[in-house]
Amino acid sequence: MMAIQDLHTYEVNITYVEAAEPVRQVIDNELPSREAQLMTLENTKEFDVLVIGGGATGCGCALDAVSRGLKTALVERDDFASGTSSRSTKLIHGGVRYLQKAIMRLDLEQYKLVKEALHERANLLEIAPHLSAPLPIMLPVYKWWQLPYYWVGIKAYDLVAGSQCLKSSYVLSKSKALGLFPMLRKDKLVGAIVYYDGQHNDARMNLAIALTAARYGAATANYTEVVSLLKKTDPESGKTRVCGARCKDVLTGKEFDVNAKCVINATGPFTDSLRKMDDQEVTNICQPSAGVHIVMPGYYSPDNMGLLDPATSDGRVIFFLPWEKMTIAGTTDTPTDVTHHPIPTEEDINFILTEVRNYLSSDVEVRRGDVLAAWSGIRPLVTDPNSKDTQSISRNHVVDVSESGFVTIAGGKWTTYRSMAEDTLEAAIRAHNLKAGPCKTVGLVLEGGKDWTPTLYIRLVQDYGLESEVAQHLASAYGDKAFEVAKLAKVTGKRWPIVGKRLVSEFPYIEAEVKYAMKEYACTAVDVISRRTRLAFLNVQAAEEALPRIVDIMGKELNWNEEKKKEELENAKKFLYYEMGYKARSEQLTDRSEINLTPSDVDRYKKRFHTFDKEKKGFITILDVQRVLENINVQMDSNTLHEILNEVDLNKNGQVELNEFLQVSSFPISFIFFDIK
Repeated sequence: MMAIQDLHTYEVNITYVEAAEPVRQVIDNELPSREAQLMTLENTKEFDVLVIGGGATGCGCALDAVSRGLKTALVERDDFASGTSSRSTKLIHGGVRYLQKAIMRLDLEQYKLVKEALHERANLLEIAPHLSAPLPIMLPVYKWWQLPYYWVGIKAYDLVAGSQCLKSSYVLSKSKALGLFPMLRKDKLVGAIVYYDGQHNDARMNLAIALTAARYGAATANYTEVVSLLKKTDPESGKTRVCGARCKDVLTGKEFDVNAKCVINATGPFTDSLRKMDDQEVTNICQPSAGVHIVMPGYYSPDNMGLLDPATSDGRVIFFLPWEKMTIAGTTDTPTDVTHHPIPTEEDINFILTEVRNYLSSDVEVRRGDVLAAWSGIRPLVTDPNSKDTQSISRNHVVDVSESGFVTIAGGKWTTYRSMAEDTLEAAIRAHNLKAGPCKTVGLVLEGGKDWTPTLYIRLVQDYGLESEVAQHLASAYGDKAFEVAKLAKVTGKRWPIVGKRLVSEFPYIEAEVKYAMKEYACTAVDVISRRTRLAFLNVQAAEEALPRIVDIMGKELNWNEEKKKEELENAKKFLYYEMGYKARSEQLTDRSEINLTPSDVDRYKKRFHTFDKEKKGFITILDVQRVLENINVQMDSNTLHEILNEVDLNKNGQVELNEFLQVSSFPISFIFFDIK
């Protein structure tokens, strides 16, 4: 994401959106613990509203309800944002491609969707300025006739935004486009169009909504699963009504009832499974679609500009965006089954890489080994269950109230979570005759945003002695709560930085964040590496490296025994392996070529590997090989040696790991220099 403090470069206009009425924050200090929240859920006689689902929409519903004065509860079977809401493209956008459909098909519904989303984009940038920022996105043009075509569409996007337009789009010449995006394919490039959308830290934005709801008095609990819905017969109408839910604390197994006048189903891809708890005969209204994204090194994109490929080889749209000093590329759009643990496939990863190669200069070698993380998110699209073309489906949302009064919100997209929540609560209030005030969430500042300023990080550096990079990260991730994190930071014992020990050297995440994560209801190591910090989404190997220390810190705070710590470590590694692309990466390493060595040969070559890896780095470089060859008086042209090693340097980072080394050893040419006693 582009640095917040650099935004003045673009003269961005973020429309100020004022709340309907000021809402007093009920809890100014530390939030109630998860245990305290569970006690509130169990012991409250009856809530006005119980929300099921801790994604963006569910947390938005809880915040909308509690800010209207309703007694509110929220339960989530996993962690906040553990599903689709943390696995997005990280954009806050109106949907420029939806506007194209609206114009081409004269589709009023699509137009309304874009109009609504652009309003919500402005609101989100206002209420969480630390977690979001405008981002210029370049649309390269390779045919002259496309220039006016795309220009009209992008200008229409600006016009629909009206006063909430972040900044006017503009046209770039070929030379200026290449100056801003040097990696762009030069051949036949005519020019480019640049437009503006928003970008955010999706998981932490979701968490900010949940924490804000809790701060206003909502009883919110993650790792609390709905086992069944509670029902009773209405004495007046004689109809059966949903009146709460039987819940289970996933961490302890304890079950309890939560009674509520109204129950809202905001479970995203799992919408239909909850609806079937209410009525087994109900027809499905959701068709899930999988969207895969990959993360690559930051040098693949400029720090402050994204790229949009409007027409991929199969008609999809690919974004190529800077985020957290890395580069996100995606997405795919494929019908899928609903699962709690979606896995990115090698096929989808390679599709994205192929599309990236099509738009980058041939001088830039796009390598499979540069994929540092990958994930699949399941979009909860509302559609005719017989339709298979998910690309033509609108991201409109649907609010449904069943005969038993069970309220369901389905569909929509991240950007419009707030308006979706407003529509849901309006329907719930009407259906259940709830006594509530008007919606107050427009302009309601989220956790961390109240006293945030673009220069807040400087105070962190000056007051606590944090590294500037770490301070900037804390300010953008936690807003004005960054000072609470800094207070937990331990002295480094160095001259500089004074405090703030990093979890891994190449990322600005510090140990104090692990302690603070538990105050934000983190219960597992996966919560920390994927949603409190974003390490798993940025680099799976770095996340794995940080895990032992994270588990150790959490273990001390939560009194975990050795068995529990081992379990947490294994679960987190499993998460990285399957859900964050480590499996696909590992298969790429092991399946590239077969190793035709006997067990005794493997042992012998392992010893040779360690001869080269004198410093025990876990990998060898061309310098290591040259050093050993010189010691045994073997002469080899450096170019030849480089070519041999490059064949099996699957990561293409100049570092050959043991598995790759064994592949070298199985090549016929290996006898030239690996016959070392």
